[in-house]
Amino acid sequence: MVGNIIGDVGMTRILLAEDDNDMRRFLVRALEKAGYEVIDYDNGLSAYNRLCEEPFTLLLTDIVMPEMDGIELARRATELDPDLKVMFITGFAAVALNPDSEAPKNAKVLSKPFHLRELVGEVERLLAA
Repeated sequence: MVGNIIGDVGMTRILLAEDDNDMRRFLVRALEKAGYEVIDYDNGLSAYNRLCEEPFTLLLTDIVMPEMDGIELARRATELDPDLKVMFITGFAAVALNPDSEAPKNAKVLSKPFHLRELVGEVERLLAA
C-alpha cells in the first residue's frame, strides 16, 4: 500500500535554509512531492532558531546567506544534534569542501545547478546512510 511508504518517509523532516526565494520554492516543491515534510527559511539564523525548538532529520542549506551562513548554521546545528544529517546546496562547492572550514565532516555537498531528481536521490542516499 502506497500510504505506508509515504507515511514512513513522512517521518523525515527536512529543514531548508536558502535565501533565494525561487530556488527555495523549487526545492520545497520537489521534496514535498517526494514525500518529505519540509520547513523552510530564507536565512540561517531563523533556521537555527527553529532547530533549537524541535528535531529534524536533515538540514539542507545554502552556504552563502545573510545573518548566518550555511557552514556556521551546520556547525551549530550538529552541536545541538550530532545525529542531524547535513547537505549543502551551493554554487560554491570549493567553499564547503575546504578542509579548514568548520563544516561538519560528513556533510554532503550538492553543487548548483542540479536536477530535482538528483537532489531527491542525494537526499534519499544521505538519509539511508
